[in-house]
Amino acid sequence: MSVARTILVVDDEAHITHVLAMKLRNAGYNVVTAGDGEEGFELARQTRPDLIVTDMWMPYMTGAQLCEKLRSTPTTHDVPVVVLTARGHAFDPSDLEQPNVRAVLSKPFSPREVLLKIEEVLRSAEEAGQGEAAA
Repeated sequence: MSVARTILVVDDEAHITHVLAMKLRNAGYNVVTAGDGEEGFELARQTRPDLIVTDMWMPYMTGAQLCEKLRSTPTTHDVPVVVLTARGHAFDPSDLEQPNVRAVLSKPFSPREVLLKIEEVLRSAEEAGQGEAAA
């Protein structure tokens, strides 16, 4: 029996964290939630999740700043990140050109779409890890 993977969901919109947490728990994942980037960073350091889903625009620390901070921290530098961004919100694409950002999804999204993307990113990370272990 395999151990359930942990997903950290970081978004300042409570209804989004609630819906994603429910969908992910129903799919068998452990879920931790945070309401802003600072809280998300602290939880990432404490829980070392298998993947992080973060909103781009949040108070205190944006998703891009969170990704950069995660990447520069030894215990979280390799945690894959899926970024959520609202359509119509301008952002600099270079903010997301970081090795830990594996996917960007636009809001509104379907929870199923996010779940499928998470599974794809985790599968890809697992295959990359197995390839490195075999080398």
